[in-house]
Amino acid sequence: MSTIAASFRADGLLERYFGFAARGTTLARDTMAGATTFVVMSYIIFVNPIILTGAHPKFGPSLAFSAVLTSTCLVAGVMSILMGLTTNYAYAIAPGMGLNAVVAYGLVASGKASFPEAMGLVVLEGVAMVLLAVSGLRELIFRAIPLELKKAIAIGIGLFIAFIGLYNSGIIASMPPSAGQPVTLGSFTTWPIFVALFGIVFTFALRAVRFRGDLIVGIIGTTAVATVINALVSHHRAFGTATATWPGWHHLYASPNFSLVGNISLHSFSTTQLGVIASLVWVFSLFLSDFFDFSGTAIGVGKQAGYVDASGNIPKFKKALVIDGLAAAAGGAASSSSATTFIESGSGVAAGGRTGWVAIVAGLLFFPFMFISPLIGMVPAQATAAALVVVGWLMISTLTEMEGEAEGTGVAKLAGIDFHDLAIGLSAALAIMVMPFTYSITNGIGFGFITYTVICAARREWKRIHPFMWVVSGAFVLYFLVPLLQQHVSWFGGHI
Repeated sequence: MSTIAASFRADGLLERYFGFAARGTTLARDTMAGATTFVVMSYIIFVNPIILTGAHPKFGPSLAFSAVLTSTCLVAGVMSILMGLTTNYAYAIAPGMGLNAVVAYGLVASGKASFPEAMGLVVLEGVAMVLLAVSGLRELIFRAIPLELKKAIAIGIGLFIAFIGLYNSGIIASMPPSAGQPVTLGSFTTWPIFVALFGIVFTFALRAVRFRGDLIVGIIGTTAVATVINALVSHHRAFGTATATWPGWHHLYASPNFSLVGNISLHSFSTTQLGVIASLVWVFSLFLSDFFDFSGTAIGVGKQAGYVDASGNIPKFKKALVIDGLAAAAGGAASSSSATTFIESGSGVAAGGRTGWVAIVAGLLFFPFMFISPLIGMVPAQATAAALVVVGWLMISTLTEMEGEAEGTGVAKLAGIDFHDLAIGLSAALAIMVMPFTYSITNGIGFGFITYTVICAARREWKRIHPFMWVVSGAFVLYFLVPLLQQHVSWFGGHI
């Protein structure tokens, strides 16, 4: 009887705090919705460590897989719970796809910064997000950047993520300079490529039949196939012994590795690789990617959950923006890369979830995975290729998002990109193309912003250029000139 009474008291307390009845849901339904959200987004537990540890830094040591895994689960768990408690919205948080690739390949592997320096820039980006929310400058940035250019940024990041997945799995391979082409298809006669292709077909089939958790099941299923091939067919020649190898029942558990927590640095502002101007531009680039990612996700999931009011606003949106900014800073501080609200939160909403309890349940489910890093370490890069391609496709799909209604028809209209408008079309195209072609999201954003500003100025269409665009375009010009300035100007780290 005492147990039943305690249960009723707990239910009553949660009801008063989260208001399940007022939102048209129940504790049981939101608990299942939280589990659904976790299952759909849990692929990040496998993918984030692979991306961050797959980058080979030119300065400093690589990151340990177990440490990145611990930080990923820690940040996702704590920040999802904080979002649910603070806003009472079903927004779950984890290290963001795209942003982790920026850190790993755009900053570290390219030799622009060490991992601690790159994570220091992520922390500053999160601080900028918080200051933006507190100061109310969010609307200024939304008005300053054309919608089409925002969509182009998302599309370019999607292509970049997909390219990373295909390249890391071996489906796309690099060519020597003498070959006359930079990339080609990998050799389809090898076991790793077979595993990657199997994973893509398997995952795509799961998505085709609308199987929830298709990405995580695809990763697990593909890893199982890779492990069988590695042990029984190739005798560990295909994948070696570091991945696709069963660690043994006695080695599945490992204590969480918190060594990366607090391992950050701001020395990038004083190094010759970046310097002050380039570091600030990188912070701004990370900020833009995170800002638009969160805003689009919050509105999209919010509409589905009924959070958006008649004026198109979300109550407590400033609180949500602050928590998302804190999540970005926490991701940098823990070296898991910038954390942000996941679009996969919509899966929990689709399952009937409506309150912050959904985010809390999803967050709690991340913690147990901190203790099984040897098991997760089995996953080869080939097993995550499909997840990266699907995430890339989801980001590219922003090109066909519905925006309002066609005038006089009552039918939703597609808000694409008008490529016939030179200022919009060329700047958007360059932003989309330059990101994957140069392995840099920052380069793509910079090319897009500068092109838009220059074309509008050349046509004397001054009203189309917000003052903010002038400032940012000028900053990107300085960013691209940094190597030249470093060679000829003393305070940039070079000589006069």
